[in-house]
Amino acid sequence: MRLTKQKKLSEQKGLIGAFVRSAGYERRFLAKNPWDLSMVLWIPLATVLLIWWIFSQIQITDLPIGVIDKDHGPIANTAVRYLEANPNLTVKHLYYSPAAVEAALLQRDIYAVVIIPEDFSRNISSSKPAPIVLQVNAQYGTHSGIIQTSVQSVIGTLSAGVEIQRLVKQGMAPSQAAIAYSPISIQRISLFNAATDYQQFLASTVIPALLHILAMVIGATTIGRELRDKQIGRWYDFIESGYPDLSSIEANIENDKILAASTLAVDNDISVIDNKPRKASVLVLLSGLMGKYFWPTLAYSLWSILALWLATPHQAVAISSIIATYIGLVLLMMLSFWLGAIFTLTSFSLRMGLSSTGFISAPSYAFAGVTFPYIAISDSAKHWSDALPLTHYLKLHIAQLQMQAPVVISLPIVYGLTLATVIAMFLAALLSKRALAHPERWGAR
Repeated sequence: MRLTKQKKLSEQKGLIGAFVRSAGYERRFLAKNPWDLSMVLWIPLATVLLIWWIFSQIQITDLPIGVIDKDHGPIANTAVRYLEANPNLTVKHLYYSPAAVEAALLQRDIYAVVIIPEDFSRNISSSKPAPIVLQVNAQYGTHSGIIQTSVQSVIGTLSAGVEIQRLVKQGMAPSQAAIAYSPISIQRISLFNAATDYQQFLASTVIPALLHILAMVIGATTIGRELRDKQIGRWYDFIESGYPDLSSIEANIENDKILAASTLAVDNDISVIDNKPRKASVLVLLSGLMGKYFWPTLAYSLWSILALWLATPHQAVAISSIIATYIGLVLLMMLSFWLGAIFTLTSFSLRMGLSSTGFISAPSYAFAGVTFPYIAISDSAKHWSDALPLTHYLKLHIAQLQMQAPVVISLPIVYGLTLATVIAMFLAALLSKRALAHPERWGAR
């Protein structure tokens, strides 16, 4: 029994030592490589702050439109004033020729044009149809939707006023005229994001998506550079036993080729070319990889706090919802690191690993159901969306921070991200074991 306990204690110390040595190894590397350090610290910080600054104006207002007034009557002038008074629109210019309007649209000086036809006021006075033409640049979906809704609201208000005024002239009381013109009305109640806050709608979800991309890149490069530089064997030797002392290795970088030499205790002048396969322990590898990704995990946990702090300044969100969302975001970052490592280790190539992470993570926001309805995409796209971790995190994020749903609704997502992260960790360790057994494949770009 005593020998068994001592053996277990020795194994635990070995695993803890592997973690600590690997974390120290990575800390020294980051200290000597500013670009890799910036991927962990400054680039994600700049990304979070830049996205939040871009959406600092929480609502879209004063979208520029043009007007062609061919009538110049009093009602037409009123319509132009109403358009200008709408907070979402601004009448940038009155045009007199279709050619000038086309040039303005192509140069994006305006996004739409309202055309008031000839005899507009006369047709209204004669109780004849008097349509107003709206030509909108539908290439920009958000702009187009806001402009169409705003113009429709303005023209509806103007039309109601004209009709009520006509009924009043016929002797009907103003209150009866209003009811006669519109006997059925709609009462709109916005359940979530009533202020149409684009920081809450877009910025708070775009930030996790961009951090997800950066985390996958870090995951691919952190282990990928060891394969590329043929240093994965020495890294394993170091985390397993602390020998050779990699803190004394000087890296000489020339023409993108890293030549590393380790100093042996037997002969300080011998440079070793490492091409020896290793029979590695999965648990030691798992501990070593956890140490290798310790600093990125710590940094991205801090950026997750910053992202959630920015996402919840103007609303009262339950602390349980914030905690669940934070845990989900940290798990997403950790899963991203390990997925990046898996893609690189599977292909034995840093270049292929980075390509795979870009293919997976870059378009993932488009499939997440935030900007385009999930229910409207095709079945094959739904299967792809369901396979992406970002989709599930954003469901949790929106439910907890924007819809303030009960935490129990989102707990399955937290459990799923936890399970996926654990599986990815063990899979990365197994793939590292395979990589250590095939030194002939080290060095691939």
